[in-house]
Amino acid sequence: MANILVVDDELGIRDLLSEILNDEGHQIELAENAAQARAARQRSKPDLVLLDIWMPDTDGVTLLKEWSATGLLTMPVIMMSGHATIDTAVEATKIGAMAFLEKPITLQKLLKAVELGLTKSVSRKLPPLGVQVGLPESTVEAAMTGSTPPVIVDMGPQANQNFLLEKPLRDARDEFEKAYFEFHLAKEGGSMTRVAEKTGLERTHLYRKLKQLGVDLTRGKRGT
Repeated sequence: MANILVVDDELGIRDLLSEILNDEGHQIELAENAAQARAARQRSKPDLVLLDIWMPDTDGVTLLKEWSATGLLTMPVIMMSGHATIDTAVEATKIGAMAFLEKPITLQKLLKAVELGLTKSVSRKLPPLGVQVGLPESTVEAAMTGSTPPVIVDMGPQANQNFLLEKPLRDARDEFEKAYFEFHLAKEGGSMTRVAEKTGLERTHLYRKLKQLGVDLTRGKRGT
C-alpha cells in the first residue's frame, strides 16, 4: 500500500482518482490547490503525487519548480492536464516530473503510470531543474551552466534505455514500442500468447509488429 497525494481543483476528478486508487489498496490524500498540496507534502510525505497543471492559485508546473528548488521533490510526480501543450509537458519533464497524463485519463493509463511511479526508489532524491537521475555528467553540467540539455524521459527501472523527446515522433515511438515489447517478452519467458494477453494485441498482429520493429523473438525465451 502506498501513500498517494492527488492534487486537482476539480472535485469530480479528485473523487474519481481517489475511488480508483483506494480500490487498488492505496491510501489517498486530496488537495484542491497548491496551498493544500504544500501542507499535505509536509505532513504525510507521499510516495507519489498526481499533480494537475492548471489550478487557480498556483499552477502545477510552478509548484513542481518550487519543490525542486527547495529539495522537496523526493517523490515521483505525475502531471495531469486536459489542456496542456507539448511544450508544457516537456517543461514539466525537464523539471523532474516522471510522467504526463492527458485528461480524460483512462483507467489503464492511470494504473500503469502509478505502478511505474511506485517502482522508483523514493529514497533517491530527484535532482532539481530537470537533471534526470542517471544522465551523464555532461548533461548535468549543461543544466547547471544554463545551456539546454537534451530532453529525456526516464522510463524507470523496468526499462534499459532513455528516449529523446527531440527525435521525430515516429522514431521515438518505434524506440519505445521496441523496448516495451522486449520487456514483456523477457518477463513472459518469450511466450507470445502471454505477451499478446498482456499487451492486448491479437497474436498474429503482435508477431507482425515485432518483426516490423526488429525485435529478437528468441531473446526472452528461457534457456536461450
